[in-house]
Amino acid sequence: MNPKALRFKVSFYPALALLAALVLFSVLLIRHQRNEMLGEAVRHVNQLSEMLIRSTRYAMLQNQPEYVHRIIQDVAHQNNIEKVRIFSKDGVIIDSTYVPELGMKVDRKAEGCFLCHKTDKPVQQLPLSKRARMFVEPSGRRMLASMEVIRNEPSCYNSACHVHSRAQSVLGVLDIVYSIDEIDSAMQRSGAVVILLLLGLVLVASLLMSLLVHRLIYVPLRDLESGAKRIAAGNLDQTIPVRSDDELGQLASSFNTMTGALKESGRELRELNHTLEQKVAERTRALRLAEAETVRGEKLASVGLLAAGVAHELNNPLTGILTFSSLLRKKLPDGSPDAEDLDLVIKETKRSAAIIRRLLDFAREKAPEKKFADLNGLIEDTVRIVEKSAHLRDIRIELDLERNLPPVWVDSNMIEQVIMNMLVNAQQAIEEEGSITVRTRRSVQPKSPEPGAKAVSMVEITISDTGCGIPESDLKRIFDPFFSSKEVGKGTGLGLSVSHGIVQAHGGLIEVESSIGKGSTFRVYLPLEAAGEDGEAAKSGSRS
Repeated sequence: MNPKALRFKVSFYPALALLAALVLFSVLLIRHQRNEMLGEAVRHVNQLSEMLIRSTRYAMLQNQPEYVHRIIQDVAHQNNIEKVRIFSKDGVIIDSTYVPELGMKVDRKAEGCFLCHKTDKPVQQLPLSKRARMFVEPSGRRMLASMEVIRNEPSCYNSACHVHSRAQSVLGVLDIVYSIDEIDSAMQRSGAVVILLLLGLVLVASLLMSLLVHRLIYVPLRDLESGAKRIAAGNLDQTIPVRSDDELGQLASSFNTMTGALKESGRELRELNHTLEQKVAERTRALRLAEAETVRGEKLASVGLLAAGVAHELNNPLTGILTFSSLLRKKLPDGSPDAEDLDLVIKETKRSAAIIRRLLDFAREKAPEKKFADLNGLIEDTVRIVEKSAHLRDIRIELDLERNLPPVWVDSNMIEQVIMNMLVNAQQAIEEEGSITVRTRRSVQPKSPEPGAKAVSMVEITISDTGCGIPESDLKRIFDPFFSSKEVGKGTGLGLSVSHGIVQAHGGLIEVESSIGKGSTFRVYLPLEAAGEDGEAAKSGSRS
């Protein structure tokens, strides 16, 4: 049979691989089972040695060798126990269930003594794993033996009937010889069963391989025939599976190449118009967004110039009013009507000055002074400032902060101002008892800060409230300067506009979701990585 033919490759190589895998698996399985059975036998012999020493301890203290001999005889009658013997410290067999070896002295180089007497000074203690040993008797039987040291305990050298001195640490050794004939027989039976199963599996695999050869030779031929008929009928959607690199595979590949070329030509013609329409629509949307952003920017610039001029004109008179009002207030006693009037003047003057400062901040567009900051720490500090006033109005502020956020390259003061504006707006939106939830986490998807810009990884700050909500008609205007849906005297309409400018200066964006009567959710996205000059500054800041 030709080694390159399809029939040979499908029949021979999988069968060979399967046979090799099954043989390897069987060898590993038999070896594992053998090791488990031997390990169990070793544990059994070690436990039996310890039990025997405890059982004969009292008889040894009473100097009753007959009782000791009776105990080891009883133990030797157990299944697979070949013999039990006791050595003295000098290697003389002083008791044994095998009578002919009584009184014999064992050589230190013997298999049972070698581990402890490798050197002139005997080893005082062997680990449990090295106490057991295996050897083969002259008759060919395999044996497992375990030696347990009989130590000179205080109860021994203090006993009146014993002559051992306290300096003698070892009195003798207990040796149990265990036959592993049953284990060997069990392994032989298990090996025979595994071999039979292996032969059965190989037989079944051979039958399956025959079926596969039939399928892999004749089915591809039928595929080629049906494919040719489909092309003749004008159906180019279905290809023929290429199953190998042989003659049938090469023929199927050439057939599919021809079918694919015909289909690709038709598909390109059909998709050309659709692609052009889609690109035109995308460019149109981007152009409209850019145009709207340009109009908004021009409007904000005009409002900023106007606000800066008005703020400068009003700031000096207000400073004079505040200064002289404060001086007059110091001259008046507390509680007088004039003092109360001046207190009101000072309070309203300060409020007007605060509004003017916001106007100046909005008009100046101050560049952020960025450095690495702990975003969660900024949020916690800001929440501590407003939580007392929120508590007085029965408003709960809950934090759900992701603790493994990396440091963010931001202007800490500006980001605190953004969070403060959001929290104040959320409190003012809650008329009665409610809650505000602040969350931080990495954004699941990269975000684009503006239309056409590259999407980058960002961190998300979510501030949700259970307030009155924002009408859908106002959502597009909430970031416009001086726009406010609050009552007169409760807001300037600059908080969200200033916050929007700060976030944009950081390369981020703000998203809003709101439902009337249920509350609002503001999501502030800030880039995790600095770009351009900020990136170089961030690297130098991290090195310093």
